[in-house]
Amino acid sequence: MPKRRDLFSLAALAALPATAAKLPDVTYSPKDAKLTKEPFGDLLIYFDGPTDQLKSMTAGSLRLKAGATPHPPHKHPEEEFLLVTEGTGEISIEGKITKVGPGSMMYTAANRLHGIVNTGKTPMLFYFYKWQK
Repeated sequence: MPKRRDLFSLAALAALPATAAKLPDVTYSPKDAKLTKEPFGDLLIYFDGPTDQLKSMTAGSLRLKAGATPHPPHKHPEEEFLLVTEGTGEISIEGKITKVGPGSMMYTAANRLHGIVNTGKTPMLFYFYKWQK
């Protein structure tokens, strides 16, 4: 027979908010990712959630239209890597602008002002990875 204190413990656990499921061990192709058609281009989110070691992890890609930017330079609490695989553009970090093309990679620490713009005449494809401990 359960003891009274055990029942209170179970009730307290039931009152806690549900935690998000950890990211699965899986391989996705672009057709498996969540597609959002934005005015500036096609956004694919492959992964978004906690992992065994991180509070949150987001991995995705953006096919940015020629001459477009997804948003003005911004900051967020996650660290971020960004890898350009197609097209040309400019990445700004804390006001410093760097011309980029296929193979260019960016890293920014948390809460650093950064942005990207497609300066070319064709779409620019980049992949991004953001995480929080």
